[in-house]
Amino acid sequence: MLAILKYKAGNQTSVRRALDHLEIPNTITADPEEIAKAKGLIFPGVGAAGSAMDELIATGLDQVIKDHVAADKPLLGICVGCQILLDYSVENNTKALGIVPGECVMFQPTMQDEDGNPIRIPHMGWNKVALTRDCVLFEGIDPDAEFYFVHSYFPNPKDKYVIGTTRYGLTFCSVHGGPGLWATQFHPEKSGRPGLQLLKNFYRYCQEDARAE
Repeated sequence: MLAILKYKAGNQTSVRRALDHLEIPNTITADPEEIAKAKGLIFPGVGAAGSAMDELIATGLDQVIKDHVAADKPLLGICVGCQILLDYSVENNTKALGIVPGECVMFQPTMQDEDGNPIRIPHMGWNKVALTRDCVLFEGIDPDAEFYFVHSYFPNPKDKYVIGTTRYGLTFCSVHGGPGLWATQFHPEKSGRPGLQLLKNFYRYCQEDARAE
């Protein structure tokens, strides 16, 4: 069973639909005991970093996430869930979870695309991910596959946590973390076959990790 974190800043329904399509058992929950029993946790997010953190703190889910990671249980952060795993976000001047060293910064309107035109903010649409190191989440996924992005801010973790990058105005980190703790700026649940394969790979890792306990 995978747990999908239930909080007001999350986009749980689309994640659940993707997992249901893959016939992966899942539940949307804010119950710490249910999360602790799950093989892995998916931490989605939409909207602003400040309101997301406010909701997590108000419900105590910030500590639930930290406890989950401290117990070496697998976690996948998505979009805002990817951003606020870091120390800080310039959006709303937000002190974030501090699980992965780094900060979340904003695209600037002075940035240009490959043709020299000003980029549009938010970055919205399909784009590639170039892996900087091997990652089990991307097994069986074509290196030229594209994923769906919608964001005005992007993660800027310490170099050793960068797993994949994407080009939009600049080369930014689009996947960060390490074994068992991953975060994607794009939405795998909205990214067609490549995104579904990534979710399938995450679940497979969670099953193998559970058997190793």
